[in-house]
Amino acid sequence: MSALPSPRPDAAPILSLDGIGKRFGTFTALDGVSLDLMPGDVHCLLGENGAGKSTLCNVIFGVHQPDSGAMRVNGAPYRPRDPREALANGIAMVHQHFSLVDDASVLDNLLLGQARGWLHRKREAERVRDVLAGVGLELALEAKIADLSVGERQRVEIVKCLMREPRLLLLDEPTAVLLPAEIDALLDTCERVAQRGCAVVLVTHKLKEISRIATHATVLQSGRVVARSASPATDIDRLVHAMIHREGDDTPDDLSARLSLAKSASPYSRPLQDEVLQVDGLSARDADGVTRLADCTLVVNRGEIVGIAGVEGNGQSELGAVLAGMASASAGRFFIAGRDMTQASPRELTQAGVGIVPEDRHAVGCVTGMSLADNLLLNHLDRYTRAGFLQRRAMRSAALELMQRFDVRASGPDALFGGLSGGNQQKAVLARELTLDPLVFLLAAQPTRGLDVGAVAAVYSHIRAARDRGVGVLLISSELDELMSVADRIVVLYRGRIMGTCTPDAGNRGRIGAWMAGAGETA
Repeated sequence: MSALPSPRPDAAPILSLDGIGKRFGTFTALDGVSLDLMPGDVHCLLGENGAGKSTLCNVIFGVHQPDSGAMRVNGAPYRPRDPREALANGIAMVHQHFSLVDDASVLDNLLLGQARGWLHRKREAERVRDVLAGVGLELALEAKIADLSVGERQRVEIVKCLMREPRLLLLDEPTAVLLPAEIDALLDTCERVAQRGCAVVLVTHKLKEISRIATHATVLQSGRVVARSASPATDIDRLVHAMIHREGDDTPDDLSARLSLAKSASPYSRPLQDEVLQVDGLSARDADGVTRLADCTLVVNRGEIVGIAGVEGNGQSELGAVLAGMASASAGRFFIAGRDMTQASPRELTQAGVGIVPEDRHAVGCVTGMSLADNLLLNHLDRYTRAGFLQRRAMRSAALELMQRFDVRASGPDALFGGLSGGNQQKAVLARELTLDPLVFLLAAQPTRGLDVGAVAAVYSHIRAARDRGVGVLLISSELDELMSVADRIVVLYRGRIMGTCTPDAGNRGRIGAWMAGAGETA
């Protein structure tokens, strides 16, 4: 692994970090992190979930105050008290979680904080359109944020940040919910920003992005820098190994085998059992009455993983919301093990043996103000209630077992759930839903979003194990490579309609891509 080169003689770092440390109680999130971010560089920040990547970005952006170390911007001391000071110093950040006003329009959200005094709305709208054109994204400027899909909301966050034309751009997992073409456009934009002399920090788990765009890479593990590279494209294997390897872990050869997503047997090559999910002509409209899901009919069998593929915003979110009891169908019905659950509440679905991993874990999959133990056992609280009181000792013991089994990393079961990294929150939600007893059907929407390479393999290992126990799984994912590796069968949605169904064989990849682009659409 090569070391980061010395600063060019004609350039000084935009931002220098020297021995940055950060603690939360007894937990050390950052430990002596030093880093130089140079003009024109795209610096990828890697590490497992909970390694300190988001914490480091938040320290730079003024969300958290460092406990030790020093920062300098263009050679001057830098210690922002809040994000406003960071923005004033030319540092902008796209966060994992949204900071948008749901009741306001896209345009209003993009203009918040962008101008002082009298706001020339028409002129600013044209500026927004210019930014959108440059990034290659499309947004309905007058649409309400509350009516947008998760992917569309993420695009708003990205554009809002890019409008500031920052000198240092921090991107914390920005491409997790974008389409392939949008990812390419965003990476092109990052390169253009860097070519103008800005520094870009990209937190990502996607190896293709690192290979394509990174000029430097730094790997964090348990808050410490464990590896650096000045040629990430040629150092990918070493970077992945440094990211997840610990003393006594697998050798590099074993590691490659452990991370591979071996494809399961096709359902058409083995006998299928009875149907666990039946969706019959399901349709759904948004708040404006626009049909987002149209006449969807599909079946998931026991012991089968059915993957839902499609470009973000083509009905996947609406299908998941209806099946999770969080939205009403405008037409059609769905059944769980033969029982009509079309009007069922989330609680009734849980009682019927339905595990639900929602695509927006932060908003609807957890209670951030409660402890990790409370969130892990939300579906099982009746087991730990005696005479109206919760048995906290038993809950902590059960939560600790789940933390170990699903590799949820935190200071302990009593840790505040909102203080966990996004990846550990996701693993905790998955642990809770997969341990539902009985578990008949699992709806998993974007279950690996924001997870590192090792965690992705672990998540699918648990999902496969549930499938092998006879659980039917509907897997909604924007990661086609993952669906091709994990699903027994793939269903493609386009503009809310099913375009086709096939097995995830390599020979069908072109057909799946054509369906995702709308080829063969009749309406």
